[in-house]
Amino acid sequence: MSKKTKQSQRSPFRKYMNVLWLLFVLGLITPVVVFYITSLGWLGPLPGFEEIENPKSNLASQIISSDGKTMGKFYKENRTHVDYHEISPNIINALIATEDERFLKHPGIDIRSLARAVTKLGSAGGASTITQQLAKNLFHEAAPRGIERIKQKLKEWVIAVRLERQYTKQEIITMYLNQFDFINQAVGIQSAASIYFNEQPDSLNIVESALLVGMVKNPSLYNPVRFPERALERRNVVLAQMVRNKILSPEAFDTLKTQELNLRFTRQGHDEGLAPYFREYVREFMRKWVRENPKEDGSHYNMYTDGLKIYTTIDTRMQQHAEEAVEEHLSNLQRVFFKVEGRRKTFPFNSINENQIDNILKQSMRRTDRYRSMKRSGIPEDSILTVFNTPTPMSVFSWDDDIDTVMSPMDSIRYYKGFYRTGFVAVDPHTGFVKAWVGGINFKHFKFDHVKTGRRQIGSTFKPFVYATAIKQMKYSPCFEVPDVRTCIEKGSFGLLKDWCPENSNKKYGEVRTLRNALANSVNTITTYLMKQIGPEPVVRMSRDLGITGDIPEQPSIALGTLDASVYEVAGAYTAFVNEGVYTQPMMVTRIEDKNGTVLQEFSPFTREVMNEQDAYVMTEILKGVTTHGTGARLRLKHGNYNHFNDVVTGFPYGFDNPIAGKTGTTQNNSDGWFVGMVPNLIGVAWAGCEDRSAHFRGTAYGQGATTSLPTWALFMRKCYDDPELKVSRDNFPKPEGGVDVVIDCDKYQNEKDSDRDERLKNLGF
Repeated sequence: MSKKTKQSQRSPFRKYMNVLWLLFVLGLITPVVVFYITSLGWLGPLPGFEEIENPKSNLASQIISSDGKTMGKFYKENRTHVDYHEISPNIINALIATEDERFLKHPGIDIRSLARAVTKLGSAGGASTITQQLAKNLFHEAAPRGIERIKQKLKEWVIAVRLERQYTKQEIITMYLNQFDFINQAVGIQSAASIYFNEQPDSLNIVESALLVGMVKNPSLYNPVRFPERALERRNVVLAQMVRNKILSPEAFDTLKTQELNLRFTRQGHDEGLAPYFREYVREFMRKWVRENPKEDGSHYNMYTDGLKIYTTIDTRMQQHAEEAVEEHLSNLQRVFFKVEGRRKTFPFNSINENQIDNILKQSMRRTDRYRSMKRSGIPEDSILTVFNTPTPMSVFSWDDDIDTVMSPMDSIRYYKGFYRTGFVAVDPHTGFVKAWVGGINFKHFKFDHVKTGRRQIGSTFKPFVYATAIKQMKYSPCFEVPDVRTCIEKGSFGLLKDWCPENSNKKYGEVRTLRNALANSVNTITTYLMKQIGPEPVVRMSRDLGITGDIPEQPSIALGTLDASVYEVAGAYTAFVNEGVYTQPMMVTRIEDKNGTVLQEFSPFTREVMNEQDAYVMTEILKGVTTHGTGARLRLKHGNYNHFNDVVTGFPYGFDNPIAGKTGTTQNNSDGWFVGMVPNLIGVAWAGCEDRSAHFRGTAYGQGATTSLPTWALFMRKCYDDPELKVSRDNFPKPEGGVDVVIDCDKYQNEKDSDRDERLKNLGF
């Protein structure tokens, strides 16, 4: 055979081999080329180096209590970053075993899993590594199918490799867990642990971790709140993967797979959770702060996305005690209000006719969002009234639980008018730190805050300001005696147009009372006597120095508390009596930090000396009489029959035996009830009343502050004393180091007075 013939026979074989080699080389080169051109951004923009170094995400701002608990968050996404060491190893192990078995070995792309997915067309599972999933979560919106999906997958590979170059495996898995959305407002592992199990992420056990990792495949499909059986099945798949990867023994799996989900699901919406009224105050505080404190580049912080840390004075333990005390007392007070007053045709209103009631209800209607929305839409008033008087299905508040019912919106307005509202705050008098803040009975249904926003008539709670002014000017002893007789401030005095002769609430007169006894029993005639001695102008000045900011007419009638004030202001005013005469403005926020822990601003309490230490101590001694033999003496009762009070006061009797200073307050017609209680390191102020002042108990026995408000303070303090870690004082109020110039002991005062009298008589020859 000729040489030419042999070459012609080998040529087709060589051509085939060359084509195969070319395809082989192209198969090797093409992925590299595609990867390279993708990295250059030819298939679409990629995040730059800086963006990978500093991946952007929305971080929730946290409200942090004085005892280090996160009470709430402001967020676009409820995300709070945690570090690797703050995550339970159970979560790490479960995630790797289920989502990426070779996570610790591959460089961001798992070639083995990729080959398996390609050869089996995805039937054996996907090939996305944890790093690729992080790349997708960090930098991409979901792409449509087809060529765009292929391009996005290529970008994910590039970004995954870059992430592996820039971060350790620990940092990558931490970023992934911080980024993943576990739904139900749980973005990131910290929020997920808190919302689903009320735990911190480092405390999650194996079954809890397996449940959360099971959600990674499809959070909506395996949502344990909506689909518990499906979530349980998926959790056990994760546990089986942990057995496969020798993290869990088969024996342990057999035990764990039988456990229930044991969810402790806690929503973190703003209506739920601890201290909702306080958190709403912090929201308004931060809105103002971000406007007034721009960043160095002139832009403003975003409290919903910048991950700020807002450190507050609230103690979560005291806050819990306060909320429980409010619920315990106000729910019972409401029951009695319905029982005693509910059968009246005009309930809950008193001393007004149906036309006046109708006007009140219509005014309230016009303040609703529904009315304003309809008005903006141009709907006529008559049509709006028709809507408000048409029965419709709705859910309304009750102390037992929300009630699904059918009533007209106007009827629901009247229904809510019959509920007693409250405001309670507890303050450290030396620092001004607010330790507990309850602005109402239920934030979901009653958004209005009765601690700082609400202002109500202060009543006899104002009388100590009159006494303090008189003691500051006249240096009276608590044992100074004044006849309990009708006292008039005549026409023309202090600008009066007619004589002012207030009565005692019980219409009884004739005794000679000490200042301690008179304030303890809230005797109007003695307060009028003091006002006549000093005049209203210095009392107004004293009130201003004590932090009362509203309108205070320079009239003698303010002596009986005719002005309005907030619970917050009253608490601040009383700090001066316990804090050596120094007014300390209550404060709520101590520090603000950025997401990196850099302090942006620190806050200090505002203080002002109002009276000297001796005068403040004398006032405290006088106010102690309120709880020993005055209107607050029921705090001391330990046993016995208390008649109708058993219907009202939960936990009664209280049996306190430690020194307590205080003051009750009850306004005209029992519209407002107050109680201020003080021990050396804590002041609590409670107010109670209905939304409208014409809605109230008719009788003082039920409507007085000692019945409507004192129990809230008493229940709160009892819970605080049962919690020794809080270190609430049981001691007496400390005396001034230099002593007191006036006599405090009334027996001694009387003996000295008798001796002086005897000496004078002797000198006169008697």
